[in-house]
Amino acid sequence: MKFSENWLRSHVPTSASRDDLAATLTAIGLEVEDVTALGDGLAGVVVARIVEAVKHPEADRLQVCKVDIGQGEPLQIVCGAPNARAGLVAPLATVGSNIGGIAIKAAKLRGVESNGMLCSAKELGLDADASGLLELPDDAPVGAPLVEYLGLPDASIEIKLTPNRADCFSVRGIAYDVAAALSSEVVALDVAEVPAASARALEVRLQAGADAPRFVGRVIEGVDPAAKTPVWMAERLRRAGVRPVSLLVDITQYVMLELGQPMHAYDLDKLDGAIGVRHSRAGESLPLLNGQEAKLDDGAFLVICDGQGGDRAIGLAGIMGGETTKVGDATRNVFLEAAHFAPAAIMGRSRRLGLHTDASHRFERGVDPQLPRVAVEYATRLAMQLAGGTPGPVTEAVLPEHLPQPATILLRRARIARVLGVAIDDAEVERILRALGMEVAATGEGWQVTAPSRRFDIAIEEDLIEELARIHGYDRI
Repeated sequence: MKFSENWLRSHVPTSASRDDLAATLTAIGLEVEDVTALGDGLAGVVVARIVEAVKHPEADRLQVCKVDIGQGEPLQIVCGAPNARAGLVAPLATVGSNIGGIAIKAAKLRGVESNGMLCSAKELGLDADASGLLELPDDAPVGAPLVEYLGLPDASIEIKLTPNRADCFSVRGIAYDVAAALSSEVVALDVAEVPAASARALEVRLQAGADAPRFVGRVIEGVDPAAKTPVWMAERLRRAGVRPVSLLVDITQYVMLELGQPMHAYDLDKLDGAIGVRHSRAGESLPLLNGQEAKLDDGAFLVICDGQGGDRAIGLAGIMGGETTKVGDATRNVFLEAAHFAPAAIMGRSRRLGLHTDASHRFERGVDPQLPRVAVEYATRLAMQLAGGTPGPVTEAVLPEHLPQPATILLRRARIARVLGVAIDDAEVERILRALGMEVAATGEGWQVTAPSRRFDIAIEEDLIEELARIHGYDRI
């Protein structure tokens, strides 16, 4: 799991340094594999707009650009990037700045003066992409320091997760562990319901029993197809290792990374009638978003379907959406979907098809069954803020008897001392468990504890004692 340090800190306030934060994550079992600092040493790099670009008189691959940095006369910059063009907004390292150990000076390139350097993401240490200049949105404020505009400095942190910690495949899931370890609290998430402004909805049908016990969807009509992913969202995605694609797709990716719930966006106008979930049929095939044609076995896969009787398969549930109903540049009406699928129904299916997706990685390990409605509301609000539109009512189909229910476990203080060999104060036990999102009620011999629905790994008393051990500190035992 890779994520932005600043994104994590927005969920769990802490004064801990970057090094201390990384050490804390490793100490509590979320092993940090890599920390990539972003945006250090970028003083003197500003947002700039190329107002003119002409061919260099002495070099075929160079252009002479006039560049506006909001300070009077444009600067003359010689640039060899293939995407340098009039109107492009890109970072400019001004004379006197130092980029990657290179001091930027006024110079002559093939006899033409150049007063600064237009930069790629790789040259700035922000990304591995060196194919051209880092293209910024057209409305980026010319002359503004790049670090302020992009929310820098920051760091991309990558952690190695054990299979039982599916809840930490999200920024918010990690935040609960950090809050417990650093005596902080997770910031409340604003997931207020977005009221319906139209009656447009799709019927949802569940035909796969316990394999797909919850499906939540919502129609949003009239979104702006030209709306762009805002820079704050695009940067958080990039720093989590996800390349921005388009606004609606990026919103579903953003919600998955922040909350842990995989989502999918369908072009509503490409759907036919009701939508639902069923098992695959013998000889069925499905064109996927990656261009692959998936050949399905009878009953081996879960598919999202539409049409009369659910005849048409339009997506591999919990793995990847289909090509025929994907959102595109002209999409104005969208159907947002979030569902809960049983881990056993998804496990191993993507590998059968030679696939590995972020969604399957999460569903195979277990996703919070209470998240789908929250995710749809959250994605709705983001979509409306950024692209407008008219939302219909949230449609939910659920088989409550098949939803996993967290157990209530008796945790005995005597058992804690016996297993760990040390006594932990009652107040500290309660603080740790509550910080991790658990419900705690004191009893004569200890506590009745109910784990949050996202914690599939908490089932017995020893699981709770393990939580106490890692947060209290193995070095203190």
